[in-house]
Amino acid sequence: MFELEYPWLLLLLPLPLLAWWLLPPYGERTKAIRVPFFDDLAKATGQTPARGAVILRGNWLRRILTPVCWALLVLALAGPQRLEPPIERTESARDLLLAIDLSGSMATPDFLDAQGRRVDRLSAVKGVVDDFIRRRATDRIGLIVFGTNAFPQAPLTLDHVAVRELLDELRVGMAGEQTAIGDAVGVAVKMTASSQQRERVLILLTDGNDTAGRIPAEKAAEIAKANHIVIHTIGIGDPDAKGENRVDLAALQRIATATGGRSFRGENGEQLAGIYALLDRVTPSKVKHSVYRPKLKLYYIPLGAALLLMIAYHLLMLGVLAPLARRHASASLSPETPGS
Repeated sequence: MFELEYPWLLLLLPLPLLAWWLLPPYGERTKAIRVPFFDDLAKATGQTPARGAVILRGNWLRRILTPVCWALLVLALAGPQRLEPPIERTESARDLLLAIDLSGSMATPDFLDAQGRRVDRLSAVKGVVDDFIRRRATDRIGLIVFGTNAFPQAPLTLDHVAVRELLDELRVGMAGEQTAIGDAVGVAVKMTASSQQRERVLILLTDGNDTAGRIPAEKAAEIAKANHIVIHTIGIGDPDAKGENRVDLAALQRIATATGGRSFRGENGEQLAGIYALLDRVTPSKVKHSVYRPKLKLYYIPLGAALLLMIAYHLLMLGVLAPLARRHASASLSPETPGS
């Protein structure tokens, strides 16, 4: 499909006609020398003098090419372009963060895998989260790990293969032996601070209570809400345990409720997989579609055609007029024949 970027510039087409009609013809005065014997000189040369201005007249080819070249130049200024087929671009409309507890209690082997074998909590979580990431093809996903400290393991990205590889590298204790839930929420706030997405989700999984956070978990939840982050919490520990190994389900419920999220408890691998499947449904992938049509600029075609026509005309005139000038010069210099 062809179109003009600046079609209003075609109004310049009649400009030369308006100039010819409204502006006076160009005239130039020159000084002349009076010759007393001018009439005798004119008779001797066989020329008939005439009064008035000398008007230079063009040939028929120039009269044709001049408006054609002008039209081509105006067409080039109007910006002809060809619209290529539309390209649809799909972008993520949500930031999704996964926060995983790596405290020492995550090494407890009280979960069963698909074959019925006992595995530690972290191994069970990694398997379920890996499958969850695979299903979120259009979301930007980031990974946060926390123990005594919290830090981003993977930035928000659409490169889910890299996120899954970094997930596989997680080990119990690599962030410390305690649990800093508030700090993990704080890291989520920092990771989304410059995000353009209004919808941001944090899924936080822990098997303990907030024992090492520099920021109280509930205060961190208020900050998260102010930054448009919805937190879903998953508790997989034993609520009847003592000390740091006790999961505080009530606190996790308060964190989720404060941000408009939901709180879950996972007691085994099957239940944990069901929780992530539910979260997959309640937070469906959101994408933005934008259509972009590439434009191929074509102004050089009429511009080049105008230049080629002008060059061809001048070369033609040189080829026609130069021989005539040489013949005229040779005729004027040839000696008179005897008896003339």
